[in-house]
Amino acid sequence: MKPIIVRNSKIPKLLSWIINIRAITLFPFIIIKDEGDKTLINHESIHIKQQLELLVIGFYLWYLIDYVYRLIKHRDKAQAYYNIIFEKEAYDNEDDLEYLSKRKLWGFLG
Repeated sequence: MKPIIVRNSKIPKLLSWIINIRAITLFPFIIIKDEGDKTLINHESIHIKQQLELLVIGFYLWYLIDYVYRLIKHRDKAQAYYNIIFEKEAYDNEDDLEYLSKRKLWGFLG
C-alpha cells in the first residue's frame, strides 16, 4: 500500500510536545512538516507497514502501551520514544531504501 504524503504541514509541530518531530504517520497518511527526504519517507513507510500488520488500531494501542512502559522504565520522554519497539525498527532501517521489499512479517519483533 502506497501512503498518502502530506508535505509542509503544521501538524507535526503541533504534536511535538513529547519530542520535536519532523513527521508523523496516521494511516494512510505520512504528514511531514517540511518537504521530507527519502530517508524520512522510508522511516514513516515502515510505520505504515507496521500499522497494516496490526490492523491499525492494534498498532496505536501497542505503541502507547510500549511508550508508557518505557517512560516508566527510563524516566525520560525522548529515551522512552527512541526505545519503542516500532521506532527501533524504523530508525534501524530508515537508511535502507530496499528494507520494505525484504522485510519479514512483524519485523519489529526482531
